[in-house]
Amino acid sequence: MVEFVLPKNSRLTQGKEFPVPENATRLKRFEVYRWDPDTGENPRIDIFHLDLDKCGEMVLDAIIKIKNEIDPSLTFRRSCREGVCGSCSMNVNGKNTLACIKAIEDYEGTIKIFPLPHLDVVKDLVTDMTNFYAQYASIKPWIETQTPPPADHERLQSKEDRKKLDGLYECVLCACCSTSCPSYWWNSDRYLGPAVLLQAHRWLVDSRDENTGERLNELEDPFKLYRCHTIMNCTDTCPKGLNPAKAIAEIKKMLLVRKEG
Repeated sequence: MVEFVLPKNSRLTQGKEFPVPENATRLKRFEVYRWDPDTGENPRIDIFHLDLDKCGEMVLDAIIKIKNEIDPSLTFRRSCREGVCGSCSMNVNGKNTLACIKAIEDYEGTIKIFPLPHLDVVKDLVTDMTNFYAQYASIKPWIETQTPPPADHERLQSKEDRKKLDGLYECVLCACCSTSCPSYWWNSDRYLGPAVLLQAHRWLVDSRDENTGERLNELEDPFKLYRCHTIMNCTDTCPKGLNPAKAIAEIKKMLLVRKEG
C-alpha cells in the first residue's frame, strides 16, 4: 500500500489523453501524475501511448521519450541512468523503484507512474527531498576520529572489517525505502527512516571510525530509531536489494549490548 499526499485543498482529476501513435504494433499505455503549482489547477493523470518498437527498454526511457516527443512540460529527475545516483526514484505501479533499472516489459498492461509517496510534490514527478537530506546530514556521514592520522599512510582496514560494510555502502539515497515506510509517513519530522538509519549503521560498523559511542548516543531516542516497527516495506522495495530493516535491528542490538555491558 502506498499513500500519496496531494496539495492542500485539491483533488486528483483526469487529465489529457494524448493521441495513439500511427502504425504502432506494440503499444503501451502510461498514466503519469502531473501537477504544476504555478497553474493553480488540481493534480491530474495524463495518459500517453508509446510505440515500444521506437522506445528504449526501461521505464525511464519511456518518460524521456514522452518529454522529448510528446509533452516537453513533463518534469522529473534523472542523471546516471545506471542505478547508482538515485535521482529517478518514483512510484511505478504502486511500488517505489528507480525508473532507470526497471524494464517496461516487467509490467503487464498500463504502467502508472507517480512521485514518491508522502513527500510534498514540487512539480509532476519531482518531490521535495529537503527533510530527507537534512536527516542524512544529521548522522554525520563521514569518518570521525580521535587519534591523529598515520604519518606515512591512510587509515587502513582489514579485509574482514571492509566486508562488514557490504550491504550498506551500496545505498544510493534514492529514498525509495523511507517513503514506503508508514512509520516514516507519520513521523518523518522526528523518525530518521530506513535509508538514513542504514547509513548510520554503515558508519557505526566502520572500523576506522572512532566515535561509535557518540553516534549511538545520538540514535538512542524514542523517535529517531525506535519508530521502526519492522513492517519490512523498506527491504521489499529497495531497488538495490539492500536490507534496511536488518540494519535498524543491528543498531538496536548494539544499544542493547552497550546497556547490558
